[in-house]
Amino acid sequence: MKNKRLNLVLVLFFIIGAAIISRLFFLQILNHKFYQSQALGQQAGFSEIKGSRGEVFLKNSQASKGKNTAGEAIGVAINKESWLVSAMPSQIEDKGVFIKKLSEIIGESEDFISSKINSENSYVIIKKDLSSEEIDKVKNLDLKGLYWEETSERYYPQEELASNVIGFFGGNEIGQYGIEGFYEDTLKGNSGIKEQKKGLSLISGDSSQSTLDGADLYLTVDYNIQFEAENLLKEAKKNLDIASGQIIVMKPDSGRIIAMASYPFYNPNKYFEQSDLGVFQNASVQKLFEPGSVMKAFTMSIGLNEGKVTPDMPFFDTGSVTIGKDVIYNFNHHKYGQQTMTGVLENSINTGAVYVSQQISHETYLDYMDKFGFGAKTGVDLQGEVYSKNTLLRNGSEMGFATASFGQGIETTPIQLVAGFCAFANGGKLVKPHIVEKIVRDKNEDFIETEVIQNQIVSTKTVSEITAMLTSVVEKGYGGGKVPGYYLAGKTGTAEVPYENKKGYYPDKTIQSFVGYGPALNPQFVILVKLDDPKVSKSSLSAVPVFKKLAQYIINYWQIPPDYDAASQVSKK
Repeated sequence: MKNKRLNLVLVLFFIIGAAIISRLFFLQILNHKFYQSQALGQQAGFSEIKGSRGEVFLKNSQASKGKNTAGEAIGVAINKESWLVSAMPSQIEDKGVFIKKLSEIIGESEDFISSKINSENSYVIIKKDLSSEEIDKVKNLDLKGLYWEETSERYYPQEELASNVIGFFGGNEIGQYGIEGFYEDTLKGNSGIKEQKKGLSLISGDSSQSTLDGADLYLTVDYNIQFEAENLLKEAKKNLDIASGQIIVMKPDSGRIIAMASYPFYNPNKYFEQSDLGVFQNASVQKLFEPGSVMKAFTMSIGLNEGKVTPDMPFFDTGSVTIGKDVIYNFNHHKYGQQTMTGVLENSINTGAVYVSQQISHETYLDYMDKFGFGAKTGVDLQGEVYSKNTLLRNGSEMGFATASFGQGIETTPIQLVAGFCAFANGGKLVKPHIVEKIVRDKNEDFIETEVIQNQIVSTKTVSEITAMLTSVVEKGYGGGKVPGYYLAGKTGTAEVPYENKKGYYPDKTIQSFVGYGPALNPQFVILVKLDDPKVSKSSLSAVPVFKKLAQYIINYWQIPPDYDAASQVSKK
């Protein structure tokens, strides 16, 4: 009997043991991954995160002992940590007390706060960008329904400076205009999943979060030259009452944009206050104009390169030239008599420019226009660049080519014009303008290299000849642009402004410009100054003094050695 009971116990023991072992096998072997993930799920949480937007910096060069060295970069578009106060109206117990206490701290009127919390929204933002002192006081308030949170906002510490270059980060959470718009995909932070583990030893989130951050941009723009350029445009507004104006400074060898100022300016921190959306446009790349006599430099260079004219070739000016049934006159119907091709540029003679263009076939002229970059976008890294196909010129008459030779009836942008002039200053090449010097992402630097779009548009001989002629323009034609001790090359332009919706030109509006480079024998910079509708006579050279001031500033700032002893030349005279 005892043996039977013992055997029964043993059988039951083995059966229970087998069941336990099989269950353990099922749990630990067959369903190991399932239960492991469940255990991990109890120890870890997941949340979506987004990387910070990349920031934008200007150069801050420091001239020392004749060398241009880099200083500390200056932020122009950064991320600013701030606090905001919000409320859930349904949770507020006493709205009168809530409004009174909060108003005393955050500096908003009681009526304003009342309008917020009495709205039909379940959640309302009452105020953004609170100071640390304000938020400390808010935290000490014992008010139900009151909330606060730390946020990151786009901030432009230099306010108006380079605003047309930078653009702004819009309310729909994307960059608009300028750098912010063009480099949106580069600047924006990426989204990812963050794992937060729990337990007695708290483990921090994903250490690779920084890889989600957008890239930082370091611009070619020099803070000090940009500041000076914008001040000169403000002076032009004050003294000449210009409607608008642009200044571009570019390195001719590389296409690096050192300054790009476009008046009127705006504060990107308050872009929403602007009623005129046109102020956001950067006229240097987004608006076309007829350049006027600046174009004579290109017409003359084509004639020189094709062997049709020489700098000393004689030309007799009668004051007009007949094209079919039409007559083209010089400014004020002036007659210059016996001249040379250099004199044509010095005196800005319309009939002389027409003469040169008549020596060149239409096909050849258009081919050179394309090589100089007037038939396409420059490719500058700014949002919204425009260009004109100049269809009327390409399909036009003899009269169309004649007027284009001195800059009327042909459209361009300021950036195209200064890029074309760079070819005179760099030996004959068309380089692609660019405004970003390097892109930095997660400590990796990607430098933007110089891109040559067109090699040797004109020969080095032509470059030397046109430079000598344009230097003579500054030395003899327009002495107001001279900087003592330095040879500068350049050309003025005064263009009429066409009507928007009909043929013809405004009788009382002009665009006055000057494009030049220096030092002429070893060019370090090209400057374009364009003043829209200055309140001066058509014969005024209002852009020339602006060019001179900026050229003098850059020469001093970069400590460029002089070409000759200005004092000794004065004493000889």
